[in-house]
Amino acid sequence: MKVGLGLPPHDPLSLIDWARRAEAGPFSTLGALDRVVFHNPDPLITLATLAGATTRIRLQTEVLLAPLRNTVLLAKQVASLDRMSGGRFVLGLGVGNYRGIRYDDYRVVGIDRHTRGRRLDEQVAEMRRIWNGEAYDGHTGPIGPQPTCPNGPEILFGAFHPPALARIARWGAGYLAAGPPKYVGFLLKELLGYWREAGRPDAPRVVAHCYVALGCEDVVEDARATLTNYYDYTGEADRIVEYMITTPQGLRTAIGQYADLGVDEVMCYCWGRNVDQIDRIADAL
Repeated sequence: MKVGLGLPPHDPLSLIDWARRAEAGPFSTLGALDRVVFHNPDPLITLATLAGATTRIRLQTEVLLAPLRNTVLLAKQVASLDRMSGGRFVLGLGVGNYRGIRYDDYRVVGIDRHTRGRRLDEQVAEMRRIWNGEAYDGHTGPIGPQPTCPNGPEILFGAFHPPALARIARWGAGYLAAGPPKYVGFLLKELLGYWREAGRPDAPRVVAHCYVALGCEDVVEDARATLTNYYDYTGEADRIVEYMITTPQGLRTAIGQYADLGVDEVMCYCWGRNVDQIDRIADAL
């Protein structure tokens, strides 16, 4: 079981230290969240910076809200990050459809949220054409740089509902599954049905996502307050915060349960502010 580290949204300047310490430890991937109406840094700029500060660890958006972005510019940014990281970039995509969260993000950038699913499908198809070196139209040439692999970096999707799960089977290499093990197990069963219907001979790569804050009561309470603020828009923040893992044994138990489901990697998203969270999580593994 691989274990990755999700970066906290608190202090962008500290993230280079987080990245270097994670790479020196047992972690496989660094993950970055995407919101517009929140104080987190932009994930693509963040991961581009961290690509220059690391050499081994993978870099992943989880999830990038592609419908908020211009497709051609996004294709160029992704290909650039993929090349500059030496092929370590994993593109996690989604539409941000969890109980209303991120509707404010759509509003402030002027994108109709009701078109988000269709727009994402169109974007993936267009980005792959660009990455394969096809001309944009009859009046322009190809848009570079070409990514490390002709079809672009590995694409994983976040999903909670049937249309989004079906999208994974159409376009994705795998699933970014957020939630406790019991809930993830239910979603995986649905996904595998769509996967078979799509005639996919391989198995999806599954990356689970859990929230973690290890330490004294003050550390845990501060992390809970930040997570509550992040999910306040949903009206269900209290329920979501209940799933935060706050003890080493709790983390080991959750990782074991994800492993029993066939999960390939678990991303531990840190909501504690101090970089010593890296050592605490590493010691718990």
